[in-house]
Amino acid sequence: MRAVVQKVLKSSVSVDNKVVGSINKGFNVLIGIGIEDTLEDLKYIKDKIINLRVFEDENSKMNLSLKDVEGELLLVSQFTLYGDCRKGRRPNFMNALGGEKAKKLFDEFVNMCKEECIKVDTGIFGAHMDVSIINDGPVTILLDSKKVF
Repeated sequence: MRAVVQKVLKSSVSVDNKVVGSINKGFNVLIGIGIEDTLEDLKYIKDKIINLRVFEDENSKMNLSLKDVEGELLLVSQFTLYGDCRKGRRPNFMNALGGEKAKKLFDEFVNMCKEECIKVDTGIFGAHMDVSIINDGPVTILLDSKKVF
């Protein structure tokens, strides 16, 4: 599982010019699910996101987590995070999980995050989405459950 975590002041996602999810201070997270991902991968990424210490404390040091600041999550499915561009000019998506299997794991991930008692909003799985982000910092972190990077 891969995630692009962006610390935001606010973020929203729209489908057909209608806002379907929005948050204030927290993380906009683009989520990619791979063909080998299991529930353990989901748990690993969820724990990393919830406990990632990138919010400033009273000394302006990045020392606080999403839970510490009562932040919010906007989770957006992003198939293209598994695009392999090492050969040629067209990304290869052979390692991306698609369809109903990916939707099931994405929905499970959303539920795991909601169990952390924080506000969680989402886009619409598989839809063409417009994502608006007001990045804070900017702070952008890449996560991979297989620890590829």
